[in-house]
Amino acid sequence: MADEKKPEERRRAPFGAARSGGEKGGGAAAGGPGGGPGAGGKKQYFRRKKVCKFCVEKIDNINYKEVRLISSFVGERGRIIPRRISGVCTPHQRQLSDAIKKARNIALLPFAAEL
Repeated sequence: MADEKKPEERRRAPFGAARSGGEKGGGAAAGGPGGGPGAGGKKQYFRRKKVCKFCVEKIDNINYKEVRLISSFVGERGRIIPRRISGVCTPHQRQLSDAIKKARNIALLPFAAEL
């Protein structure tokens, strides 16, 4: 009877979401998968699936002249944001990086951030 758990305690976080912010490694001591009832007591964080902005808006070709659109995928240091962070699908990420590089070459976007 003591080892029966409530339905809320039986649920597990999706793969990779059990770790907290800056900790590396895993295991029960770090609040890793299968931590049990006394492992941390933190709320579980469920990460939403990222969707491609271009697929949702049905944009087939990414134009290098649309600076306002492509500049949102360039970080503040001038680097192209990776798809694991932006949520853009692979074919659109390739088009996006080509468009950013073309826009940089004709000075529509800066190569690096202003210091």
